[in-house]
Amino acid sequence: MKLSQVGAQLYTLRDHMKTPEDIATSLAKVRDIGYQTVQVSGIGPIEVSALKDLLDKNNLTCCITHEPTQEIIENPEKIVERMKALDCHQTAPGGSGPYPVDSIAAATDFAHKMNAAGKVLSENGITLSYHNHSQEFSKVEGKRLMDIFVEEGDPRYFQFELDTYWVQHGGANPEAWCRKLNGRLPVLHIKDFGITYKREQFYAEIGYGNLEWPEIISAAEASGCKWFVVEQDTCPGDPFESLKMSFDYIAANLVEDK
Repeated sequence: MKLSQVGAQLYTLRDHMKTPEDIATSLAKVRDIGYQTVQVSGIGPIEVSALKDLLDKNNLTCCITHEPTQEIIENPEKIVERMKALDCHQTAPGGSGPYPVDSIAAATDFAHKMNAAGKVLSENGITLSYHNHSQEFSKVEGKRLMDIFVEEGDPRYFQFELDTYWVQHGGANPEAWCRKLNGRLPVLHIKDFGITYKREQFYAEIGYGNLEWPEIISAAEASGCKWFVVEQDTCPGDPFESLKMSFDYIAANLVEDK
């Protein structure tokens, strides 16, 4: 993993990105920390062209976005337009959205919908991935939802933005899942998993929780992962400081070059 592949998920900073002025200030801070790329998600209203200008001004690229699930499924052409305006080649829904996946049939149908949308995106040079939480590791009719997505998803059009915290939270193994998604893991959400003595789970800065990062990163790289995006859903204090703590740990311990 190279430092240029390490991104910041802007959802982490959502409380500081509600207006165009907020976004401008926050992107400058992200670049000052050292990040060279971001995932656009959870930000306030701003014209796509204005956002692209701010990214360019701060020498940041957009490696991936989150887009509404229903819009991806029902209007993929609109997603293509937005991605091209951002010069971004990856997107993912943050879950199944309004589409139920509470049975094998429903999960299979959703996977096929993703295939169809992903084909439209792929024809325009954009990769569609799926971002998991922990519920995708639940079983319906004796079968794990993630397994249905893997089996029914077309590898050409349905890939994954695996979230390490939620894999662990779902009772699965992040390293094993990185290997299982060989060739279908363009983006990894690197999010640490902490636990207190009282068994309370919490989001932690990278390197400050319990996940085995060298093994996870190695497995992800072996599966072809290109982007490693730091996300922390909640932070104990200033989220910019949390993003810096994660970045500094990664730079010191996990990257091949500085």
